[in-house]
Amino acid sequence: MTHPSEPSALPVRPSPCPARPSPCPAPLPAPLPTERPNPFDPPTGLADHRGGEPIRPLAYPDGHTGWLVTGHALARSVLADPRFSAGSELKRAPVARPGAEPFFGAPALPGWMVDMDPPAHTRVRRPLAATFTAHRMKALRPRIEQLVDEHLTATADSAPPADLVERFALPVTSLAICELLGVPYRERAAFQHDSALLFSLDASAGEAALAMERLDGFLRELTRSRRARPGDDVLSMLVRDGTLSTEEIAGAGVLLLTAGHGTTASSLALGTFALLSHPGQLAALKNDPALADNAVEELLRYLTIFHFGVPRTPLEDLELGGRLLRAGESVTVSLSAANRDPARFADPDRLDLSRRTTGHLAFGHGIHQCLGRNLARTEMRVAFPALFRRFPGLALAVPPEEVPLATDMGFYGVHRLPVTW
Repeated sequence: MTHPSEPSALPVRPSPCPARPSPCPAPLPAPLPTERPNPFDPPTGLADHRGGEPIRPLAYPDGHTGWLVTGHALARSVLADPRFSAGSELKRAPVARPGAEPFFGAPALPGWMVDMDPPAHTRVRRPLAATFTAHRMKALRPRIEQLVDEHLTATADSAPPADLVERFALPVTSLAICELLGVPYRERAAFQHDSALLFSLDASAGEAALAMERLDGFLRELTRSRRARPGDDVLSMLVRDGTLSTEEIAGAGVLLLTAGHGTTASSLALGTFALLSHPGQLAALKNDPALADNAVEELLRYLTIFHFGVPRTPLEDLELGGRLLRAGESVTVSLSAANRDPARFADPDRLDLSRRTTGHLAFGHGIHQCLGRNLARTEMRVAFPALFRRFPGLALAVPPEEVPLATDMGFYGVHRLPVTW
């Protein structure tokens, strides 16, 4: 199998549905839906086809037709199959996203392993994986507990209401990834602003490119400083390892910094919103702190903040779920729909903190599974029990329908979560 170096090596062909035992459904319209009648369910229409049609044609905003995978078994299959490329040269966005234009259809940026296939992906990820070990996450837990306690204390010392995103979820997760990477927290306003631009569906191509340029320059300067004065942070460990160049370390640092705070902050805030909206499940968590680990996994499954899915491209003609996919056609794997597949999870639209959630795809699957998953789990396992211990009477300060949902971002959540206690 060869990996194309240029988009033209695998031309995207028309995608008529081939003759198969089941009739070809009409393509889902472009763009992929983003609105949600229920704040905790997948976007309208995404989960409607997961049972009878785990794969179906999807019209993309640029006018071509590709495929949408919503079944859990097929999703795992695609994400684990080396015949499906993650290379940015071939990626197409299933939603209108001008900010992705500088990065899709072009070679991966240095260090951006999520946009690479082996062997380039393997070379970048291996030294990074050595810095995100379970042992290191365990050693980091006391510091995360301290950060959680400090921000809960500061919130308690203020008068309600408060925005839980601003006062708790965002600073805790930002501080944790900053300390892990060795990024000065005083720079949070700049990197949080630029991170939001990268993930925004409304940012222009120019705005996203400038945000990436600023972030990359910032991380390159930090990497150079670590070469002169190494510490015990991840950037220093990568410098000492010697496998990656300054440009690659900086690029990987941008990826980890941007994805490592906003996504977990969204999971914390949206998870709190979900628990407050399901009082029976919240009561179970309060009554049994040992439920926390399983509760985190169920919240990850139930909410699945990567709501638009993961793009992949077949490198050769192949069959998937009774459909013939041509080399170069676009495939979007919907993680949110797969995690609500009734063939894998009984009564999947119900939040059940006691459910056995093994096999959920909230962090993806295969060689590109989220590198920071254990950090995110640790933060959530610490934060949820501590939050409700400190504020047993925590409640929304506005009606649920007034909580602003982040449907305009590449990862889902809430822009603000006003609470009282």
